[in-house]
Amino acid sequence: MPQPKHRKIAVIGYRSVGKSSLTIQFVEGQFVDSYDPTIENTFNKLVSVNGQDFNLQLVDTAGQDEYSIFHQSHSMDIHGYVLVYSVTSNKSFEVVQVLHDKLLDMVGKIQVPTVLVGNKKDLHMERVIKPEEGKKLADSWGAAFMESSAKENETAVEVFKRIILEMEKADGNAPPEEKKCAMM
Repeated sequence: MPQPKHRKIAVIGYRSVGKSSLTIQFVEGQFVDSYDPTIENTFNKLVSVNGQDFNLQLVDTAGQDEYSIFHQSHSMDIHGYVLVYSVTSNKSFEVVQVLHDKLLDMVGKIQVPTVLVGNKKDLHMERVIKPEEGKKLADSWGAAFMESSAKENETAVEVFKRIILEMEKADGNAPPEEKKCAMM
């Protein structure tokens, strides 16, 4: 069995979009209903993807806004990013775009392994951001896109497995894609 690969992932977004809820749902399998603003928390979890074990270190960051100074610690030794907005908040969708730009400036690259997550998809009545808008933004970044509900445990695990795949792809370790044949 190969040694586990160590990967550090930063979870970034506007305040109260569900970054901690998504992370805790993935790590501990529970939804934390109370809102307690995060300063910064780090979680560790061993997960297996495509037969390879990954020892993940998840950095659950404090809520940011468009005026936040992007901390250098959020770019050093980070292998991938989960950028989170709430589907119920136009402001969080705007801020996540600014944060992505700041992130690229900080790391000095035009692309980094990223999953854009539209969280709180269970709040149907309050939704203001359509899935197509999130997908379009992620496509413009060359990033993966998912919607999630940390509360209903929808796609929390898949979000973090997807960022692992994005990091592996960036490292040139993408799983072989199925060959498709077209008849003309």
